[in-house]
This record gives sequence, structure tokens and C-alpha cells, in this order.
Amino acid sequence: MNTEALRLFVRAAERLNISAAGRDLGLAPAVASARLAKLEREVGAELLHRSTRKVSVSIEGREFLPFAREILAQHDAAMAALGHGKAQPEGTIRFAASSTFAQLYLAPLLPEFLARNPGLRLDLRFSDTPFDLLEGSFDLALRNSVLDDSSLKARKLADVAGLLCASPDYLARHGTPQVPADLDRHQLMAFRSLRTRTLVSASGERAEFSCGDHNCRVIIDDGASMRFAAMAGLGISTHADWNIDRALRDGSLVRVLPEWHVEDDTALWLVYPKTNVLTAKVRVLIDFLVEKIGRNPPWQT
Repeated sequence: MNTEALRLFVRAAERLNISAAGRDLGLAPAVASARLAKLEREVGAELLHRSTRKVSVSIEGREFLPFAREILAQHDAAMAALGHGKAQPEGTIRFAASSTFAQLYLAPLLPEFLARNPGLRLDLRFSDTPFDLLEGSFDLALRNSVLDDSSLKARKLADVAGLLCASPDYLARHGTPQVPADLDRHQLMAFRSLRTRTLVSASGERAEFSCGDHNCRVIIDDGASMRFAAMAGLGISTHADWNIDRALRDGSLVRVLPEWHVEDDTALWLVYPKTNVLTAKVRVLIDFLVEKIGRNPPWQT
């Protein structure tokens, strides 16, 4: 199968514009259209729907796209092994991450990353809602949970601690919990669910608390919104340390039960499909994030 035709299809699927994809690869519009038509005859399916107004990816095209990317990844890795790789990585990186983490730590780094890698383009999907890495055909994702999918590989970027906090105003109005049992008498906010959580003290003592219906009036699925709600005095909530570090530093939030932390298996993981060769473009993004975040997490300094 012609890898250049596959590369054109992938670029056209990303840009939803055949002429623009062709220009990216140095092809005239007519040549690009003819090459894609030949690929579709070869695979026996219409990969792209075309009209006078727009281009869209067909159902068959969406199914074929991850395989096309995999073939290109294998091809590029093989050529690089033979010394045919380019000095600078090129192409599009599809990267997914938590929107809350991205606002605080990723977005400010983007200008430097792109300045270092002028041949790269980023297709970013930032959301605190869980996503399927394979179904979305992502090259790389940043997750804050343990890896439980055998089809994925991961590299830990940084450890994460779960902390309880509230605004000074809330604590002034409702009092400050002294022991975990005091949480039952406070207004709590929950992140996504009302599941029971376990607290662990510095000495190893354990206690459980639950954001039950009787004391939890708000469930939030967005970390930034939950932080703002806590700062507004809505109640006591649990946050990843990276999410509230700045609020703790400026005093808009205060740790509750500071000798305790929430027991959880969360950490920041860089995740990518196991079947994919780690291409130069993905590796350079991983190395950059490890350099800027992993080696010295800013919320731990």
C-alpha cells in the first residue's frame, strides 16, 4: 500500500480539506484528489465524503484511520532506524488531557514547545470527562489515574496527592474539622460521584468519609469549577494537589485536616496505544513534558 497516499488521507482527515492536505505535502489539488481516489479504489471503500461545500470522514474512513496512522508510524520508525529520519519531527500530534490541568500547566508551555518544533502541529482535546484513547485515535494522552487497559502503554509523569480544602470564609462560618469524623457535620462537594473515600494520616492511621446525600449538595465533573466553588465558600472538597497549589499559596483556600491525605491510586500518566511505534513527534512531546513538569513538578516546589 502506498504510504504517501496513506499520509495524504490522514492529513485530509485531520484537516477536512483535500486541497489543503495536498498543499501540506507539496501536491496540486488535482493530484491530491486523484491519489485519494486511487487509494479508495485500492481499499474498496469511500474514505472521505466530498461535496462542493465540505469534506467529511466516512464511517469506513473513521475505521480505517487508526490503521493508516499505525502503518505510517511503522514506516517512519523503520526509515528512522535506517538513518532516513529528518532532523526535526514533522506532522500533527493528537494529544488529550484534563482541561483543568491544561489550563494551569500545559497551555502556558505550548508557545515554547511549538517554537522548538516548527514542523509540528497540535490537535488538542482538553476535557475533564473520561475518554477512550483508542477510539479517539490519539497519539498521546495525559491521564490522572492508574493504567488498567492492556492495550495501552504509559509513563508516569508525576505523583499526585489528594487533599481536603475549603475557603477561609467557609471555615469561619462553619468551624474547622479537627478529626475525620467531623466531616460528617460539614457541607461537602464531590467530584463525579458520592463514593466513600479513605483518609490516611502522616502516622498511617486510616479513616473513611463519604460525600453522602445528607451533606453533599453538589457533584461536579470539572476540576477548575470545583476549585472555584470551594473558593466561593460552597463547602469542603477533595482536590489533586496540582489543582489547588496556587490557591493554597495565595490563601484563597486552606487545607482541612492537613495531617491527612486522601488515599488514591492517582498519578499523572502519559499514555499511548501499545500497538503504536513511539514516533519521533510523540517522543519529543513526551520528553518536553518530562523536562518541564516531570522532573520538578511546579506544584511540589
